[in-house]
Amino acid sequence: MMSMSVNAGRRVEDFNRGWKFNLGNVPEAKAAAFDDSGWRGVKLPHDWSVELSFTNNAGGCTAWLPGGIGWYRKTFMVPAASQGKTVRVDFDGVYNNSDVWINGRHLGHRPYGYTPFSYDLSEHLDYGGENTIVVKADRSRFMDSRWYPGSGIYRNVKLVTLNKVRIKQHGVFITTPEVTSKCAIVQMDVTLENAVDGTVLKTVVIDPAGNQVADGLCEVVPDELTHQVSRITLHVSTPRLWDVDSPNLYKAVSSVLVGGQVVDECETVFGIRSIRYDAEEGFFLNGKNTLLKGVCLHHDGGCVGAAVPDGVWERRLRILKEGGCNAIRTAHNPPSEEFLDLCDRMGFLVQDEIFDEWFNPKDKKNNFELKEEDERTLGYSESYGAWAERDLKAMVLRDRNHPCIIMWSTGNEIEWTYPGYADATGYWLPENKGKIDYYWDEPPYSLVELKQRFLESKERQGKFVLAHQAADLSRWVKELDTSRPVTANLVMPSVSHFSGYADTLDIVGYSYRTVNYDWGHRHYPEKMILGTENWVQWEEWKAVLEKPFIPGIFVWTGINYMGESAEWPKRGNSSGMLDTAGFKRPNWWFFKTFWQESEPMVYIATQPLNDSNYLLENGIVVENPARPRTRKWGWPEVSPRWNHGAGEMTYVELYSNCEETELFLNGRSLGVRELATSEDRLLKWAVPFEAGELKAVGRTDGKETASRTLRTAGRPAAVSAVADRSGLRADGCDVAHLEIQMVDANGIPVRHMDQSVRFTIEGDARNIGVDNGSDRSVQDFQSDVCETHEGRCLMVLQAGDAPGPIQVTVSAEGLASAVVALEQN
Repeated sequence: MMSMSVNAGRRVEDFNRGWKFNLGNVPEAKAAAFDDSGWRGVKLPHDWSVELSFTNNAGGCTAWLPGGIGWYRKTFMVPAASQGKTVRVDFDGVYNNSDVWINGRHLGHRPYGYTPFSYDLSEHLDYGGENTIVVKADRSRFMDSRWYPGSGIYRNVKLVTLNKVRIKQHGVFITTPEVTSKCAIVQMDVTLENAVDGTVLKTVVIDPAGNQVADGLCEVVPDELTHQVSRITLHVSTPRLWDVDSPNLYKAVSSVLVGGQVVDECETVFGIRSIRYDAEEGFFLNGKNTLLKGVCLHHDGGCVGAAVPDGVWERRLRILKEGGCNAIRTAHNPPSEEFLDLCDRMGFLVQDEIFDEWFNPKDKKNNFELKEEDERTLGYSESYGAWAERDLKAMVLRDRNHPCIIMWSTGNEIEWTYPGYADATGYWLPENKGKIDYYWDEPPYSLVELKQRFLESKERQGKFVLAHQAADLSRWVKELDTSRPVTANLVMPSVSHFSGYADTLDIVGYSYRTVNYDWGHRHYPEKMILGTENWVQWEEWKAVLEKPFIPGIFVWTGINYMGESAEWPKRGNSSGMLDTAGFKRPNWWFFKTFWQESEPMVYIATQPLNDSNYLLENGIVVENPARPRTRKWGWPEVSPRWNHGAGEMTYVELYSNCEETELFLNGRSLGVRELATSEDRLLKWAVPFEAGELKAVGRTDGKETASRTLRTAGRPAAVSAVADRSGLRADGCDVAHLEIQMVDANGIPVRHMDQSVRFTIEGDARNIGVDNGSDRSVQDFQSDVCETHEGRCLMVLQAGDAPGPIQVTVSAEGLASAVVALEQN
């Protein structure tokens, strides 16, 4: 099914169907006459690496999945009536080092894999006949990133046909410079191409209910400029504001008329909202002080790799929202256009980030400044000088109408690659080793000493000056958008504040430097400080509550991601609040207790005491000094299960936002813990295991407000399968998630045993990925069989094109099967 939108004078076609793919270098494939009949048919978006098997011959930094060179070809018709018009192909992202040909003619090269780009096909087309477009993606440097990037045309592609007089691509820019509950000013700058005498620009604003609420008309007087900007200022009465709880969206319909006839028309979705930042009081959305309960996210979707269907992101974002999250940092690159559309609709505040490295490369294998040269790890730094401005501006132009975006980020932990910065801090000097800690101690030197040390180490910075590059990036952003601030994630802010780097930023982002909040505010009170990368730990949020000048944090990470691994067979990073299958991890529940304070809750997690970070001393649970609980990226391997050895001393950890919580084992009270006396908000017990029921009861003001129960499970008896929706759209794109859990004869989840399950599908739908969520699982994602982890796994089901019933049978040897029925319309 080909989707197409046709406005007056403008046709936008879904260009994702009908492609052929070959993995392996075939240079002759760029010729239009090349025979691709033996190639495999694919539908875009497509990520070839996630289709392959994990191998320790690939790099752990990119998830132990191979790279390579891939070729794509598509033959398509262009109507004869399109001759004389402009026909353009729009790519939202190709990873990476792409080259594109049309009918054998080379159109261009694009090294960066995360930004959109377009090519004008008009001069090279056979109108009324067949045309062949060819794309090559070169990921032969398969360790070119510090995380899993995917491979190929992994985002959407569109074919756009336009008249000569038209609105420029990304040529509508909407801001709301004045917003009150009574009236909002909507300012529109529209860039036209090839305006002629008699050109008129008309705009209509439609509110969330579909009503026309404003309109404006502007006569365009042609001048010698090919691109001409016209401004229309409109007033919307009693606007419905966009915010995190009510993400109201408006639509502007812009029409270009020549001689009274519409020759082009485009629709722009936007939101009416105001943002304000105060270095003393924090962030304000629509005049209301709002704390950023943020998470950092990489762009992979687990078993579907980098080619993530909208429905996969929608489920993940919904679960994060349920846990209280309201903000996202797109670490460390621009996301897809559709991801931002979801954030607009669902009410997330977004920090849109562009680069992880500038001129100086990072060591992908060792995750720090470059320690050794390796051809396989060379990435964007080689292309930065020639492409940085174009790539940054491509992001800003595409994204600047999204109300969800509240700031732009120009880079992530760039100071790593400049030795002078690390030298000046002094944390790693031999004389300070063992005396001070980079993460927990303020700088060991006074500000005067830091500045002197930096001056002495400047010659080690090399050819490039970080502050100069940062100034370029900030200037390029502001050439296109001054309605939002510019930030960056600084890993060495004690030096960056005075080196000139922070001077280029409106907001100074701190990476794991909570200890420096007071230091930075004391020395640079005019600068807003924000936690742009923080651990998923209570201390990080506690600092926000205690310091009004800190508007919030972005924890690392919201979801486990693939890559950034140094050991086989660990395929990814497990610092997230959700695992790669999108299942909630214990730290998601922990953060929910204070990110959703109005919702009373308790959660129980357990672990054998000998495996935990705790000891039992005189009947009191205390931290084990030989194995202390991490306060950084990790979380103890606790689990919501009540299955342990008979009489085994078991560590029980409760998360609660109730005033007090009482724990019961088979009806016997094991005592009460008060939240106010638990500095780390972890309520702890050590309990000899006894099969049966473990129950927690939370009370506030003496009344029971929440409870949770764990029950001992028997052997697996059946497979339980639950879909997150009952139907699918017959569009070839829609998805449903089937969550699988082994249960015992009483329906109790079995989390202490694992088994392989098999998926069988009847109907026009397909399995696009299976995952058990474990970062140590290297089973194929593209499979009809999945080994469970903690008794559970996930299958992502994608719709076909034919309406009708879909039935999925989930079976496991010796267990009763589960059948899930969906209707596809």
